[in-house]
Parts: sequence; C-alpha cells; structure tokens
Amino acid sequence: MRKPAVAGSFYPGSFTGLQRQIEDCFRHPLGPGALPGEGQPAERHTLGLVSPHAGYIYSGAVAANGFSRIAAEKKPRTVVIVGPNHRGLGAEVAVGREGTWQTPLGSVEVDVGVGEAIISAGHRAKWDDLAHSMEHSLEVQVPFLQYLYGSELKIVAIAMMRQELEIAQDLGRAVADALKGKDGLVIASSDFSHYESQASAGRKDRLALEAILNLDPARLEETVNSQNISMCGPGPVMAMIIACQELGAKKASLLRYATSGDITGDYSQVVGYASVAVTA
Repeated sequence: MRKPAVAGSFYPGSFTGLQRQIEDCFRHPLGPGALPGEGQPAERHTLGLVSPHAGYIYSGAVAANGFSRIAAEKKPRTVVIVGPNHRGLGAEVAVGREGTWQTPLGSVEVDVGVGEAIISAGHRAKWDDLAHSMEHSLEVQVPFLQYLYGSELKIVAIAMMRQELEIAQDLGRAVADALKGKDGLVIASSDFSHYESQASAGRKDRLALEAILNLDPARLEETVNSQNISMCGPGPVMAMIIACQELGAKKASLLRYATSGDITGDYSQVVGYASVAVTA
C-alpha cells in the first residue's frame, strides 16, 4: 500500500477535514461554484485534463473545475495520472506498482494490467515505487477522484523525471495503446509559472496555454524553453495531449486559470494554475 506523503500539509489529514475542503474547492468563486450534481451522468467526451498540484488552499479551486467536468460524464474505468518528479528519486519514467493508494478518504486500487501494458508498449517507463514515495503531484489528484467515485475506479500513477518531447511522445503513445478499448482518462498534473509577478506569470502562461489549447506538444516544449517558463509539468502535459490525440481528441478548453495571488492577495511572486479539458 502506498501511504499518503502529503496528507496534513497539502490537504487535510482527516476524512472529515479533507471532504470539507474538497467541497469548499467546488463552491469557491474560482471553482465551478457548486458541488457536482447527482443526476444521470452524460456520455463521456473528456479524455484528458490538465490539473494543478499545489496545496488545496492555493490551487484546489482551480483543480475542482476539471473534476466538476468529469463528474458530469460517465465514470472512467481507469485514470492514468502523469506528473513531474519533484524529488529526483527513482526511474526517469516511473510507474507505481504498489497495489493500492491510501488517502484519508480511503484506498484506490492500482490498475496493474494497464500499467504493465504501458511499460510493454513504450521504451522508457519502468515499474518503480521509489519515485512515488514522497511525490505530491500525483497524490493530490487522488482525493478529488475518490470524492467523485469512491473506490469504484482504478488508477495508474506515472512520475516523469525527464520531460523532453521525445520521452513524452513515447509515453503518450504507450498510454494510448494501453487504454484503447478500456474507457480511460488521462490527467496531467502541472503548475505553471513559479514565483514571478502576476503580470509576468500571466503573459508567459498564456503562451503555454495557447500551445495546449491547440493540442500542439512540440509548440508547448518550444514555448516553455524559449520563454523560460517555469512550468513544472510540461512533459506530463505533452504526454497527455499525445495520448488523447491517439484516442480521438479533437479540441481542448480552458476551464479556469488563476494564480496564488488571486488567493493570497500578494501579486509580487505568484504561481500559476490552470484547469484544461481535452475532449473528443
């Protein structure tokens, strides 16, 4: 069992506290404004999301926009979560193998079959739990999924240490191959500009978002490099775009962009957050 590494810091460490904060994120003015509905879900058109991974107090409301979108659609069978490796531990592209992931909301099962298919279809990904032992970018997505679906889904968690386009292409194609016919969803966990003024972060992040909204991973890599954008997960986002295109994605929509300054009121050094839906 993979035990939570950031419960009590990035999000509350108790069931009640975590559930309450997730609901606050949905109701927040920067969130969708309401809890997910309980009506009959529509057919699922969303194949992928970009979702932020800071502490819930900062980015949870932005993240809630993406989770609200998928809550209105048919539940995916397997969710592949791809995030950056902040700690520098483990394999370059690390697929978590531990059988379940635990949070204060309970446990979710790892889809070992899909994980094995990703490793078999690509050339970079390897089974590796060390990379996940302290990594927060993947973990913070899981409670939102549990809030929506309980234990009735499986996940595959992938941490990318190397994020070049070539590696993202290999991973994205492998994820698509593994998910064909399996009703999956791919979440790319990434924050955008780090510790710049609101004006600078907004300008740079708009350029990165334009590439994402055009489903253009090569342009995203070029933009991040040429504009010196301190986005921490371009590789996961590129891999998600490539996987979703292979699975039939046709467009992307920006659901919400905000910064930490919109929460704290301090616009001198902000971190940018975006929620993007990639759809068929």
